Amino acid sequence: MKRTTRVKCAALTAVGTTLLAAACGTESGTGSDGVTDRGTTSRPAGIADVEWLPQKVTVKGKEYVLPKDVDTFQDAGIVFKPDADATRDDDGGESGGSVGCNSIGADAEIDGDTVRITDLVQTLIGCPDPLGEFEERFVEVFEGTHKAEVSERNGVTTLTLTRPGGDSITFREKKAPALKGTRWSLGKNAYLVLTKNDTVTGSLGCNTFRGKAVVKDGTIAFGPLATTRMMCSGPVMKAERELAGILSGKVSYQQERDSLKITKAAGRSVTARAE
Repeated sequence: MKRTTRVKCAALTAVGTTLLAAACGTESGTGSDGVTDRGTTSRPAGIADVEWLPQKVTVKGKEYVLPKDVDTFQDAGIVFKPDADATRDDDGGESGGSVGCNSIGADAEIDGDTVRITDLVQTLIGCPDPLGEFEERFVEVFEGTHKAEVSERNGVTTLTLTRPGGDSITFREKKAPALKGTRWSLGKNAYLVLTKNDTVTGSLGCNTFRGKAVVKDGTIAFGPLATTRMMCSGPVMKAERELAGILSGKVSYQQERDSLKITKAAGRSVTARAE
């Protein structure tokens, strides 16, 4: 007996932006389903609670590929999140979703290897091409009934949603970056990298630094930072001093996917983004 799961997909996070209820049930033509490895067993039940980054959309045999510079866009990704209260009358949902420009929302129902996307809405930000064209094709194909197939090859998990006419969307799983070894951006020209050897290197925005940094039990213990002594403009020097004050002593941290929040006991904090 099949188990049907109702999920909501892609909440609209933009504030003060007009929403559009999009009816995207256009006629589909033939095309490739984009599966990278047909030899792997499909497991569509595993698509929920995973962040999927769209890679390409196939419409009537023509492929539209996600622009390369969007691959690292921190908010790009679609999440199918289980929600027991989901109803067909709701627009959008509690989960987040974007292909790199507008926020997209919908209700989704998973029944075996069938995925039904309904009640799709999106914000109305004007997106420049080629991202704008990719997003338009994505929305065109995303709403409707699909067959889902998940495959894995060389450590990369791929999800393909294929409509009855052959149009499809191919996603790859977007995994959270490792805390250590990732370059975390702290703002313009400022960043830090935590290493496996309990050290930290980076830049305060103008001057570079290095020092000891021990990660343990949700905290980072920074030792004294050795920095270069370049003279920078007044505002930059002030920002450097504030950042250096946060990256000193024992601090707490919280990592959520591509973001890393570092907080001092006094309440001062800085949020970094994975590059």
